[in-house]
Amino acid sequence: MALDRVVVIGAGPAGIFAALELSRLGGFEIIVVEKGKNLAERRCPARERGCVSCPTCDIMTGWGGAGAFSDGKLTLTGEVGGWLGDYIGTQELDTLIGYVDGLWCEFGASKRVYTPDPNEAKRLERAAELAGMHLTPMRIRHLGTDRSPKVLDAARVNLLEHGVRILTETAAKSVVAKEGRVTGVELEDGTTLHAGAVIAAPGREGADWLTRQAALLGIGRANNAVDIGVRVEVPATVMEPLTDHLYEAKLTYRSRSFGDKVRTFCMNPYGEVTAESYGDVITVNGHSYADDKTDRTNFAVLVSQAFTYPFREPTTYGRSIARLANLLGEGILVQRLGDLMAGRRSTPERIAESTVMPTMATATPGDLSNVVPYRHLTGILEFLEALDVLAPGVNAPGTLLYGIEVKFYSSKLEVGPDLQTSITGLYAIGDGAGVTRGLIQSSASGVVAARAIAAAR
Repeated sequence: MALDRVVVIGAGPAGIFAALELSRLGGFEIIVVEKGKNLAERRCPARERGCVSCPTCDIMTGWGGAGAFSDGKLTLTGEVGGWLGDYIGTQELDTLIGYVDGLWCEFGASKRVYTPDPNEAKRLERAAELAGMHLTPMRIRHLGTDRSPKVLDAARVNLLEHGVRILTETAAKSVVAKEGRVTGVELEDGTTLHAGAVIAAPGREGADWLTRQAALLGIGRANNAVDIGVRVEVPATVMEPLTDHLYEAKLTYRSRSFGDKVRTFCMNPYGEVTAESYGDVITVNGHSYADDKTDRTNFAVLVSQAFTYPFREPTTYGRSIARLANLLGEGILVQRLGDLMAGRRSTPERIAESTVMPTMATATPGDLSNVVPYRHLTGILEFLEALDVLAPGVNAPGTLLYGIEVKFYSSKLEVGPDLQTSITGLYAIGDGAGVTRGLIQSSASGVVAARAIAAAR
């Protein structure tokens, strides 16, 4: 066994930043394995002809992970984006966020940071409170869907220059351990990469794989909630009272009817609605570009659903709802809010009458009430009513709703403050481990694991 060899599973931000930190600490043979393709070879047909459920989704897998073609927002606060602070403390998390933000900039991230004016932030926070919502102002660095790949590719080049081996289109079959200590990784082709430490960073797309590995290795885990909702699209002018000051408005709300947490996610000013594939299901998402602008803004409204004993399959629950939407719409459904409120499906003719034309031309007009559970739909409609106080026009008949948007946060693996599992030498990081849910905290989790490995050497 190579005691100083580290295998990193997954080349999303968590895995990339783990490898970067290890290479800078020195003294390690580092191998990154990624089942998807290299950035230059990732191609998605969704924009031209709709999602066709490729066996390996080029949006979700490959160098850079899902972050490569995401909106590329770095939220420079520990208040959102995951639970890493629960493991390392809020003060250490703030320090790490500053550190990894500097690395993103080193590789070409925009120098511009959207920083809310304190007076405007206070005004909007008060307005949100009066509307029954909570607003979290935050500093944001926006890469843009068009620039993110360049930044992540610069990190790849840097790793290669430092002798890191990068094996794309190479899937990990299993983590190998003996007597409570990791010994390496078995690949799908039967090859075993022996290693003294393994960092599992499979991302959201690989969350189910990591959960299965945890079960086989006897690693404890707890179910995270699953977030289910819709993506809202409105004229950009409607959201400008918020986006002009905040870029992204992080709003949370407690449903009057059920007490569920409802929140915004991934707000994309002047962006477009897109699709992404999780194997056998297609869900909706949104992008925003640094250079190319539309006249629309989109954002998700998600309802968090946690399950208690005896049900332990929140991911299966979310997938089932997404499959139903795919069945009815042959992919993504779109509906005018006015049609939903009137209890009727949207048709191409009714969509054409709307003041907002879909940026996702391949979405199928339909009826989301046939898909979204009543409890979730109630929370979403209450949220839009409250949001209309802050951004008049959101709760209008012509507003478009796309479904389904589901965020799978996977099982939360039991790890220590250094993100090491109960298997010595095996670390679980990023979104796939249930530790984070965003680019900046995911990147920071990679640094935590790398430093822990170096300290244990």
